[in-house]
Amino acid sequence: MNANKAKTLRRTRRRMGMRKRIRGTPDRPRLSVFKSLNHIYVQVIDDIAGRTVAAASSADLGDGKTGNVEASKAVGKLIAERAKAAGVSEVVFDRGGFRYHGRVKALADAAREGGLTF
Repeated sequence: MNANKAKTLRRTRRRMGMRKRIRGTPDRPRLSVFKSLNHIYVQVIDDIAGRTVAAASSADLGDGKTGNVEASKAVGKLIAERAKAAGVSEVVFDRGGFRYHGRVKALADAAREGGLTF
């Protein structure tokens, strides 16, 4: 098995382990993060109804580099605005198996500054 496939498999196992404990409800939906090499994506999901309440990504920004910490901060502020507009102020943070470090941490801190509580 090559290293890239093994890395993805480990992240998937961590994600599924967390998903057993983290569940989004209508009062506190799940703030789910996914990062690729070039972009970072975030959704606010109500797991009970099975619908996405709000979403944002660095692809929405469209300016400059999108795979860095500054872009993640901008996406965090953007998701906080969109979640507030949808009537959501409290969320459960789902880091998607990624380490709480770098771009994921920057996004979470910016979302907190934007007014989301988790």
